Amino acid sequence: MIALLLLACGQQQQHTTPDPISSSFRPAVLVEEFIYEVEDAKTPQCHASTIAASGEWLVAAWFGGTAEKNKDVGIWLSRHDGQRWSEPVEVVNGVQDEQLRYPCWNPVLFQARKGPLMLFYKVGPNPREWWGMLTTSADQGASWSEPVRLPEGIYGPIKNKPIQLASGELLCPTSTEHDGWKVQIERTPDLGKSWSSTGDLNDGKTFAAIQPTILNHGHGVLQILCRTRQGVISQCWSEDNGHSWSAMTATDLPNPNSGIDAVSLKDGRHLLVYNPTGGDWGHRVPLSVAISSDGHTWTRLFDLEPLLDPETAEEEEYSYPSIIQAPDGKVHIVYTWNRQTVKHVVLDPTRIQEG
Repeated sequence: MIALLLLACGQQQQHTTPDPISSSFRPAVLVEEFIYEVEDAKTPQCHASTIAASGEWLVAAWFGGTAEKNKDVGIWLSRHDGQRWSEPVEVVNGVQDEQLRYPCWNPVLFQARKGPLMLFYKVGPNPREWWGMLTTSADQGASWSEPVRLPEGIYGPIKNKPIQLASGELLCPTSTEHDGWKVQIERTPDLGKSWSSTGDLNDGKTFAAIQPTILNHGHGVLQILCRTRQGVISQCWSEDNGHSWSAMTATDLPNPNSGIDAVSLKDGRHLLVYNPTGGDWGHRVPLSVAISSDGHTWTRLFDLEPLLDPETAEEEEYSYPSIIQAPDGKVHIVYTWNRQTVKHVVLDPTRIQEG
């Protein structure tokens, strides 16, 4: 297994051009909708959405306010009862006392097995100084516990969801920006009561990487994919359920220094949602879906948001996706739609037959 994995890690990733969404993959798209209409927005801007399936409900959250980094930015939430999304409400904010308020950042929802719905988020003046927070819900997001601050040096999942191992342990993909862009994996065996961290998985120089997402290949083999400033998605591999990791290397997948997310499906395949453009602060359109059976060879399937007019690319932003597979097998994706609203897309993976 080790020899085979090392050989596979040395293979070059393949990246192919997509079919348009109106092609043979269109039947896989079951739903495309806004969580709220632009004209009904509670805040001028929104970003960094996240989604979880909790009981019979879907729950989505994002940060919203006048603009990213502003003190009025809080975490907003909406619930889907199988028919429609509820009116968004602000569930937490960054108020410290009567005189001091900080912005909130990057919520991450996760429904633990035999546990509560968890909402991780960050509070602080900027990503170099923020800290991690956690609140939980025992009623599918209808109400929330008093938020608690995570231990010093622990941030929780920084943008993308944790994975839960068979043991019940959570692996949280995280990163820091105060000493270069560096990636870590945090572990909690008891749903946030105690924590440990791998420490930095990269030096912040060869790859300035943040916001990892974790893929589970089974038999203890894990893979992370990361946003970078180097114009590509980077990766690390583990053979021991995330206790140790390989050196960070480049994939063949482009990245414009924008957030990504991926999920390992029940059928063993993996889906990635990303902006397939390169450069540092490149265009955040199109937003695309890619698929892989092994984490090495990726096929770009279709664009959720295609680039319709190159002249308007600078003005458009479809970014920061979050992707999950619900217990019924359906795949749910949410993402920023021009910072004006959150878009929700549902896919049926059984209708995706690549190749």
